[in-house]
Amino acid sequence: MKLNIAIDGPSGAGKSTISDILAERLEYVHLDTGAMYRSVAYTATQKGLQMDEEDKIVKMIEEEMDLKMNSDGTIICNGEDISNKIRTNEMSMAASNVSKLKGVRTALVAMQQKIASEGGYIVDGRDICEVVLPNAEVKIFLTASAEDRARRRLAQNQEKGISGTYEEILEDIKKRDYQDSHRENSPLRQTEDAVAIDSSNMSIVEVVDEIMKLVAEKQK
Repeated sequence: MKLNIAIDGPSGAGKSTISDILAERLEYVHLDTGAMYRSVAYTATQKGLQMDEEDKIVKMIEEEMDLKMNSDGTIICNGEDISNKIRTNEMSMAASNVSKLKGVRTALVAMQQKIASEGGYIVDGRDICEVVLPNAEVKIFLTASAEDRARRRLAQNQEKGISGTYEEILEDIKKRDYQDSHRENSPLRQTEDAVAIDSSNMSIVEVVDEIMKLVAEKQK
């Protein structure tokens, strides 16, 4: 039986990395909703739109965006590989800004629910447990200290050739945490039925193993 796994948590907690490994182990599909919002922000920026122009951005999503999220991790939008372009600090904040818009969230949540309707998906983001997949069999709230997340993000950026200092990244993470947890539409928070995992002092393998145990229990 293929379940749906919902993973919430703040920026930089390792949700995408963990989800990729889980998807490979379980032969599930990883749906990175954060990358979807980043893609919207990037495309809107390229079109010269401001992140508060809700009607124009929703129209762009519905009429102009051709978004493909491939199994190898590449993200193609309107024929352009934007995989690295959406991972900058600028796009992180822009994605947080655009995700506050109710119309944008409505459009993307509907898309995400349709994709995951058959089961066998690992979906990560900010409001997956409560809004996108409220009936998911396994729900996780994955977090880590802001300092630990900043160190991880710096290492990832350096590998990808993305500029930015530790101090800049830490400040960006703190700002995004506050913005994501205080927004009016679907704020970041742990649901009562989600299992909290603090990965600050855990390896990636340890986090994956912990979630695999929860999956195994649900599959019994």
